[in-house]
Amino acid sequence: MPLAYPSQRVAYPYFVVALLLFVLQVIVGIWLALSYALTIPQWLVDLLPFSTTRAVHTNLLVLWLLLGFMGSTYFMAPEETEREIYSPTLAYIQLLLLVGTGVTALAGFVFGWTKGKPLLEIPFPLDYLVVVGALIFLFNVGMTILRARQWTVIQGSLFGGLVFLAVMYLFNLPFYANLSIDWYYWWWVIHLWVEGAWELVAAALTAWILIKITNVPRATVEKWLYVELGLFLFTGIAGTGHHYYWLGAPSYWLWVGGIFSALEPVPILLMLADAWHYLRNRRSEIKGRLVFTYAVGMAILHFVGAGVWGFAHTLPQINYYTHGSQITVAHGHLAFFGAYVLLNLTFFYYAMPKLKGLTLFNERRGNIAFWWLSITMSVMTLAFSVAGVLQTHIERIMGLGYMTAQAQMRLSFAILAVLGVVFLGGVLLTVVDLMTLRPGPSAKEAA
Repeated sequence: MPLAYPSQRVAYPYFVVALLLFVLQVIVGIWLALSYALTIPQWLVDLLPFSTTRAVHTNLLVLWLLLGFMGSTYFMAPEETEREIYSPTLAYIQLLLLVGTGVTALAGFVFGWTKGKPLLEIPFPLDYLVVVGALIFLFNVGMTILRARQWTVIQGSLFGGLVFLAVMYLFNLPFYANLSIDWYYWWWVIHLWVEGAWELVAAALTAWILIKITNVPRATVEKWLYVELGLFLFTGIAGTGHHYYWLGAPSYWLWVGGIFSALEPVPILLMLADAWHYLRNRRSEIKGRLVFTYAVGMAILHFVGAGVWGFAHTLPQINYYTHGSQITVAHGHLAFFGAYVLLNLTFFYYAMPKLKGLTLFNERRGNIAFWWLSITMSVMTLAFSVAGVLQTHIERIMGLGYMTAQAQMRLSFAILAVLGVVFLGGVLLTVVDLMTLRPGPSAKEAA
């Protein structure tokens, strides 16, 4: 089945590169778990310090998720605007620029070329190349929307999220001599990316997918985008406050941030629930059960990881002890996986068959991969949480030393290393399945 708009094909290399970086990110993550679980020889520690491999792991996460979002946007934009992408050539140039910058940055980390800020370690000269890539992307998508001369809430939410994402990154460019001010703006970039801009992008992509696979009326899902926009303005921004207390800001920020930041995933969950209610009442057929499975899984694990796990340890009385512990890592892993990893995979499973000319495809391997990844990540979150509780009690309640806590967490991280290998198997299955999709007689039979 030919694509409705040939320019949608620019999304394919974005998806492929994102999937390969996903595999590499998980491999590095396994190494990090082993660094906690085992005594690594000193010569190997000198060659690959923990700070370096952690930077590689987290920056690979950011890079592949962003490339996935960009590819998804390039696939969605022509159908949503009913126009070809303004310039496919610019889209390819943007991909080469961002991938080249990312590879250079990752190689630089190994040789100690880093800014030093967690998640924003990319050195200053490369920061400006990232800005250029983002501006190319915004120009290309913006011109596609403007030339269409029709405006939808989905377009507004998507483009608003992308613009906000780019604007927030600008606060990372200056050097602030005052450390408190420097970390203050660091949280603007990190928090308002993942709990602000990315939430808007996720809501827009989820709404569009639901319309495509369920035939739910546009008005049904778009009303939740208005709610998402409202929560972004009133809770996403205020939610940043649960980090301010640690920068010397007044203590009331811990209350404001802890309460409001837990509400951000709610609209996407309600969007899915509303769509499911519509399907049951109208007895409509789902066109792509695997895609719907990923979308539902994304909404649920997004809510559990970002909402429940986040709220549980950002309450002021708890966060005073747990801030920066492995409990934070548990929240981060499940929140990122539920909110953004599954969102990307949802879109990949919707778009890749169409890019390969498949009307229907065999969904069996994709279903296995979904449950494989979701169950493994849930168990990993529990293992991180156990390690975090131990760490918090030993270091911050009993007042014992760092190495005492590390010794007690070794078993948890040995389990995490094994789970990481299991998770890698699920990732490889997903990548192989997406790259070698097989035709299926029907989605029902394939499942």
